[in-house]
Amino acid sequence: MANLSDLIISHPEIVDYEDLERLVADAAKSGMILLYMDLKPDFPDTPRDWQQRLEVIFYNAGTPKSLRK
Repeated sequence: MANLSDLIISHPEIVDYEDLERLVADAAKSGMILLYMDLKPDFPDTPRDWQQRLEVIFYNAGTPKSLRK
């Protein structure tokens, strides 16, 4: 398990929401199985539905295509 804040803090190269989406997908692909959304990302381009979008990205990146519904 990891906190979203830990991911952001450990990757200072992340400067916008789009970068964060890629980081979350990479974390899921590397084997992370749980991501706790402990804060709202403080980027100017963070969308209102940021939490739902990150959850979908995390799920889709970490689940093999053959197992997705």
